[in-house]
Amino acid sequence: MIYSKILILLNKTLVSLIKKPTMWIEKNNKLCRSYIFKDFSEAFGFISRVALLAEKLDHHPTWTNTYNRVEIELSTHDAGNTITQKDRTLAALIDKL
Repeated sequence: MIYSKILILLNKTLVSLIKKPTMWIEKNNKLCRSYIFKDFSEAFGFISRVALLAEKLDHHPTWTNTYNRVEIELSTHDAGNTITQKDRTLAALIDKL
């Protein structure tokens, strides 16, 4: 009985962590953010939506994907690899996906 209650609580905690993404942080002249999804398919779907958005803006992120985790870094190469309004705009639009 106690074991099942612990599993239920653990599951609820994990679900809330998955649904609550970390915020963008500035690190090494880049806007950075990590996302954790339910599985690889959900992560890949997110990557596809970001790719279409980035293509429309002609501003492409640096990212990595490992199973259900996506790491995004934004900086403007034309401005010497620093954070510009283009990065902040793309980050805000990604947040709306």
